[in-house]
Amino acid sequence: MYAIVRNGGRQHKVAVGDILDIDLMPEEVGGTVNLQPLLLVDGENITSDAASLEKASVSAEVVGLSKGPKIRIMKYKNKTGYKKRMGHRQRYTQVKITGIEN
Repeated sequence: MYAIVRNGGRQHKVAVGDILDIDLMPEEVGGTVNLQPLLLVDGENITSDAASLEKASVSAEVVGLSKGPKIRIMKYKNKTGYKKRMGHRQRYTQVKITGIEN
């Protein structure tokens, strides 16, 4: 059984036992998170209608925090001497999928 869940504008395919990096959430390490599924696949049964999916949920346990790769941004304007260097490093919450309830 697996599910497709949405988090932070992205969709992830998850199954029980998977460890997943999602956008930073305020929950503490060891806490639980409920994710709303967009699609459930159980063998040959596929559930995609909204009425059935309102009852379903995907539960996950917060394992830890992590950071993505460093992204370097450089702004430059010709003939003016303007240069600006910036960087960004996205923060993620690592979760382990503990259950998919239908």
